Amino acid sequence: MATKVGATKNLNVWPPMNLQRNLGLNPSPPPKLFKPKPNTKTLRICRCSLDVERAVQVLEGQEGVPDPTSSDLIEGRWKLMFTTRPGTASPIQRTFVGVDNFSVFQEVYLRTNDPRVSNIVKFSELIGELKVEAAASIKDGKRILFQFDRAAFSFKFLPFKVPYPVPFRLLGDEAKGWLDTTYLSPSGNVRISRGNKGTTFVLQKETDPRQKLLAAISTGTAVREAIDEFIALSKSETKDESVLLEGQWQMVWSSQVETDSWLENAGNGLMGSQIVKNEQMKFVVNILPGVRFSMIGKFVKSGPNTYDVTMDDAALIVGPFGYPLEMETKINLQLLYNDDKIRISRGYNNILFVHLRTE
Repeated sequence: MATKVGATKNLNVWPPMNLQRNLGLNPSPPPKLFKPKPNTKTLRICRCSLDVERAVQVLEGQEGVPDPTSSDLIEGRWKLMFTTRPGTASPIQRTFVGVDNFSVFQEVYLRTNDPRVSNIVKFSELIGELKVEAAASIKDGKRILFQFDRAAFSFKFLPFKVPYPVPFRLLGDEAKGWLDTTYLSPSGNVRISRGNKGTTFVLQKETDPRQKLLAAISTGTAVREAIDEFIALSKSETKDESVLLEGQWQMVWSSQVETDSWLENAGNGLMGSQIVKNEQMKFVVNILPGVRFSMIGKFVKSGPNTYDVTMDDAALIVGPFGYPLEMETKINLQLLYNDDKIRISRGYNNILFVHLRTE
């Protein structure tokens, strides 16, 4: 039996058009052989990815913060906006950053007793999140070394955390890695990082009051307003009485301009760091290599959130030698906010101070 010319045009359609009608299906024009219809969604994603990668290259060529890991601006909670996922990415990386249906965050806290970088997959406000934590250390001005060591689910409907069943200790090098920050914007709002597996991350800072305060201090603009906002929000969240915490605290801002006398500035706590330990406070100011100012005193609690501080043991330390100085400073210290990372207080002559804990 002869076949009519043109009968082959529907050979690539199954079921055939007449059978589709018989089955009650909605027939559609058959696709052309060897010319599949392009996936416009995929093309849009590819073009978008290329645009983002070009933008990343442009930003990396701009002048950002010179040594990101040395800046307070790198600290905080970051939302993942874009990432590449090469096939060489580790199983851990593919699990925790290759999620399209949920929000992914990264927390970076390097200036604590337990420096950490954490990846967080947030399922929803009603369900909860998965947090994967890594012990971290700073290698240089751009690179953070890390090793994943624990993970847990936090579900809103459970009063306890559920451990994530991954034996990190048995993963060896798979649990280790590094993260280079190739661009950190001067405002501290945008960060570009590249991982040891070749993945590129574009992140945007979550603008919580703490980060707004640190950004304001870094730029020197509207610091008092940022402090007022931070304190107001903290008071609404907690009613606990503040306690002067032990540790080494670096002064990052004060409302008093330094005077011409460095000795007066050092003795009044207007520069350098403070060490709080065993009901004693110590001012330390590094003047020159091998030369530092030291002043030791005691403090006693005088009321809710207030302490009486008497600094009376001052010395100029040159190498192994100390030269006593006749100085005494009395301070009524009022804690306006205090946690294990940041302290806001009023000190000498009612001056407002912001300290960050370094040890």
